[in-house]
Amino acid sequence: MITQKIDQIVREVPDFPKSGINFKDITSLLLDAELSTEIVDSFIERLEGNIIDAVVGIESRGFLYGFLLANKLGVPFIPVRKVGKLPGDTLKYKYDLEYGSSEVEIHKSDIKKGWNVVVHDDLLATGGTACAASELICQLGANVTAFTFVISLDFLNGNEKLKKYSKSIISLKKY
Repeated sequence: MITQKIDQIVREVPDFPKSGINFKDITSLLLDAELSTEIVDSFIERLEGNIIDAVVGIESRGFLYGFLLANKLGVPFIPVRKVGKLPGDTLKYKYDLEYGSSEVEIHKSDIKKGWNVVVHDDLLATGGTACAASELICQLGANVTAFTFVISLDFLNGNEKLKKYSKSIISLKKY
């Protein structure tokens, strides 16, 4: 079962990025090509029945499986990045973090009005970044069809914030 495999391989790093936080590091999953294929296939299986026009990946770890997912679905992959990383005409969205604020952006021309978009990131914590990406998608006239995460930290209740955009919140391993 994919949940057990992820749990056995994901690395927990105590006191990173600051004291008291046990960071769930997915880079150990990337060392296993077969498991990475299973992860993408699990997302596709759980997304069955959805109309999907694109996958948005959130910088930077959301690019890893997000691109593979988009490629296997045969749809465009669209990056959401920190401000100043994308050239050209972008749309920006500022949001609050537990310890300050941040801002993300997307190319205005990458998402078409009416598209059904999957938002992907490696991990769901408080949901701030995924909500910011969703706001950008909505401002461009598209719909958030689903969210996909390798891991979610359910005790932080980030999924509650995401329900505003989509009821389909897929996490392969929950802590």
